[in-house]
Amino acid sequence: MIIGKYPSLRLRRSRKESWSRKLIQENTLSPNDFILPIFLIEGSNKRQEISSMPGVYRYTINRLSQIVDKALKLGIPMIALFPKTKNSKKDELGTESLNENNLVCKALKEVKKRYKNQIGIMCDVALDPYTSHGHDGLIKSNTILNDETINVLVNQSLLQSEMGCDVLAPSDMMDGRIGKIRKALDKNKFQNVQILSYAAKYASSFYGPFRDAVGSKSSLKGDKKNISNGF
Repeated sequence: MIIGKYPSLRLRRSRKESWSRKLIQENTLSPNDFILPIFLIEGSNKRQEISSMPGVYRYTINRLSQIVDKALKLGIPMIALFPKTKNSKKDELGTESLNENNLVCKALKEVKKRYKNQIGIMCDVALDPYTSHGHDGLIKSNTILNDETINVLVNQSLLQSEMGCDVLAPSDMMDGRIGKIRKALDKNKFQNVQILSYAAKYASSFYGPFRDAVGSKSSLKGDKKNISNGF
């Protein structure tokens, strides 16, 4: 049963591109069901091993085509971009997330320029790759500022959409952010940008390596048990 009505419900968003239709078709396990995460680092011609993910590496943007070409050859419909931000570019507010020249934005422009819509691009919406404390939200007195964080996430979503992102995946776990992001996207003429919402995400052996890959694990500060955070 489909709940909702136009304009909040726009099924055309999901059926617009062939890669999107592949992702939502049912009952067949194939390359169409997979999303390839790509981890980014600054520099040139670098491949950096991720210790918690044997056989998985971070790549500089000029080496992206090697990975995307393989994904297309295998029939994988979408890639997901994750940055490892330099510590010198991190601060308590995660301002690098709104820099149009950050790693994700540069990778978005590069992939869209080279491949157009041959493959979908998903981007993580969260602040932990950009904050000096390693958490997904703004912090005051050891407490996550939910609503203030949402304002930053909305702007991050708009920037990534402007740079060419097809699917936004907010992994921050701030209450109420999906509705506000959707409303902002529609208001700014990004109606065709899709949102993949995590139903739940906690500290687990499945998610932990991603924190290591983006460099937020080593940045974590404060009492993780008492800080309201999606990690």
